Amino acid sequence: MALPPPDPLFVLRGTGAPVNTLCFCCRNQEQDKPLLFSGSANGAIHVWNLRTRRTESVLEGHGGASVLWVQTLNSRDALISQGRDLRVSMWDLAEGRSVVTDSILTESVGFCQCSLLDRKGGHWLLAVPGADMAAVRVLDLPSKTPVCTLKPDAKLGMPMCLKLWQPDSGSSPLLWAGYEDGSVSLWNLSERSLLSHLTCHAEPVMSLDFDAGKLRGVSGSSEKALNSWTLDGQQSLKLQDSVELVNPGISHLCIREDRRILATAGWDHRIRLLGWKKLKPLAVLQYHTDIVQCVAFSDHDVPSKRLMAAGSKDQRISFWSVYNQI
Repeated sequence: MALPPPDPLFVLRGTGAPVNTLCFCCRNQEQDKPLLFSGSANGAIHVWNLRTRRTESVLEGHGGASVLWVQTLNSRDALISQGRDLRVSMWDLAEGRSVVTDSILTESVGFCQCSLLDRKGGHWLLAVPGADMAAVRVLDLPSKTPVCTLKPDAKLGMPMCLKLWQPDSGSSPLLWAGYEDGSVSLWNLSERSLLSHLTCHAEPVMSLDFDAGKLRGVSGSSEKALNSWTLDGQQSLKLQDSVELVNPGISHLCIREDRRILATAGWDHRIRLLGWKKLKPLAVLQYHTDIVQCVAFSDHDVPSKRLMAAGSKDQRISFWSVYNQI
């Protein structure tokens, strides 16, 4: 008989608003405090100490506007956040500071999250939705120098989700974009060209992730289907597998770092775990009382300490220990 799904290891409360985004900072912190950053609809970014399970600090830098996305810049002392105030803010958190050191005006009124790519040597690429509803801007950080603007010729609607990717071959950085019309596109940044395009869903693509090792991606939408697709040697996209869900709506999805587990955040208040190899359903986790809006896996160095966190519209963050030994 199959074991019943586990309960959360613990739950964090106190955000005061729906939780939109999560980012762990646990790597190389075994002798220090592992952290979780969460962004909420009230404009606050909470910094959680996962040892004490309490808030270390609360960052207020978006004027009360909903925080859509947070990401660390290689350390706990540097953070980047995106808000519905149409700004991306850079934070200095060293030595107890909580200072916004710079900001970028996005001019986008949508809900599309930014994407960040580490270029080494203290440089990053940042993809942001553009002022033109269909465009994506790519900037170099920290200089904020424009790299390119990508806009499809066809009417695909707004970009809904973005993911920058650097192939191992050392060629140009690439960008995955999921669009309002249900399609996924792959862009070459150096050539400013569309490499491949695939219609995956009948509804807007709400989230996507990509496994660079297997050249395989996955996307979810407001419908019941979870679809995976592959990229061949000619950089052509092909639909691979499709899993039908019981209830419609995937807010967010995430492939674990070891490329074995896929987690989805559902509109039906549930977190679903699937084996990444064959999209085999593994577990349905039920705890939240409203839409689950984001999922994230911790970056602990020791696999047995890995956690999964889920943020919900019910203002809670649940933590789970799932399939850490497989």
